[in-house]
Amino acid sequence: MRTFQQIQRAGAALALAFAAVPAQAAAPGYADCGDFTVAMIPDTQNYDDYRHQKWSGFRFDASEQYFQQMRWIAANAKSAGGDIVFATHVGDVWQHYSEWMDPGHAARGFQWIPNGGSEVARSPKVHTRAFEIPLAVQGFQLIAGRLPFAVVPGNHDYDALWTDPAHPPRPELKKDGKRHVGGLTGFQSAFSDKSAFFAGQPWYVGAHDGGADSAQVFTAGKCRFLHIGLQYHAPDASLAWAAGMIRRFPGLPVIVSTHDYLGRDGKRNLRSNPDNSALDLRDNNPQMMWDEFISQHDQIFLVLSGHVGGQGLSTDTNRFGNRVHQMMADYQGRGQTAKDAGAEDTDIGDGWLRLLTFRLGGASPGIRVRTYSTHYKKFSTELAGYAGWYKGHEGQSALADEEYLKRDDFTIPLSDFHARFPSVR
Repeated sequence: MRTFQQIQRAGAALALAFAAVPAQAAAPGYADCGDFTVAMIPDTQNYDDYRHQKWSGFRFDASEQYFQQMRWIAANAKSAGGDIVFATHVGDVWQHYSEWMDPGHAARGFQWIPNGGSEVARSPKVHTRAFEIPLAVQGFQLIAGRLPFAVVPGNHDYDALWTDPAHPPRPELKKDGKRHVGGLTGFQSAFSDKSAFFAGQPWYVGAHDGGADSAQVFTAGKCRFLHIGLQYHAPDASLAWAAGMIRRFPGLPVIVSTHDYLGRDGKRNLRSNPDNSALDLRDNNPQMMWDEFISQHDQIFLVLSGHVGGQGLSTDTNRFGNRVHQMMADYQGRGQTAKDAGAEDTDIGDGWLRLLTFRLGGASPGIRVRTYSTHYKKFSTELAGYAGWYKGHEGQSALADEEYLKRDDFTIPLSDFHARFPSVR
């Protein structure tokens, strides 16, 4: 596994090349791609949280930061004269659950007891379907028709969060018990394959489990890429479906988005609660997803995820000896905008998203990764207080400011891309 620091060192010279290599120094075929950007939208749950709106007594409507993000993506889409050709939301679109337990797991004999822990876990909320899900839909209506996009369900986007009675909460030990999420009727009401967002769209090429898993083919110039979105701790059936989608599009480079996959340390995250695989043998934690699916398909070269506050990056070698770059970003815990407004320190998000700019035509192909706030209208490197605002809250106080900044602005070398994908048409 190559760590964040190793990838940064490898990408340093490439970052200079991104600014210096002229378009005519292109590898055969790849000049037809042009430079293009994929927008990665991390967890938006705190923007859509009903508690963070004026009508709930909050200082401002946090949802406006969510709408700003979507308007900005639409304004910078290729169809509007920009360079963004695809957008992917890596899950936790909204905040709260709407049921104690989903009927599907109940029918299979699973049982539940009330959750302990945070306000989100303690009880279902009527505002989820009345306010948060409609708000999420309203945001995506701002980019609909402008560019292809994907949405995957994070753990907060399921109907129910339940605790297994055999593993109850232990408050005296600060343990929440073993939890599981289930039920997708709320998610499917917004983002099913039959929704107005996706039905009949030529770029929406497949779906499973009512759209909880989905596939899109997007184009950059004359080049094509396959994107696969996988639900939280994707079950065996989801992975089998995704493998079938890759077989359907042989030779296309594949990007996978899923919610919980990587941690800040660059290792696959095995500390999640809920860990669906701990209670249901059909489900797969991040390591299982790597072992059983991602590492087994050579077309997969990039995996995107959220869920864990902060940033993570690593590169592993698949069973074919080729590199798979894995990147995590989640900015839901950032609350400088609340402080700016004179509110208490509140997790909001501050408008931050990630922009992945691909340059594949030169002799040294790569991805320039930058982090941009549609609220502050600046990149992370343009705000003097950036590290001081965020690194402590994201558990990275030990990093020097310069090192922390590099975690949100770096280049991923794609040194094996041309040999691995001789054609992307």
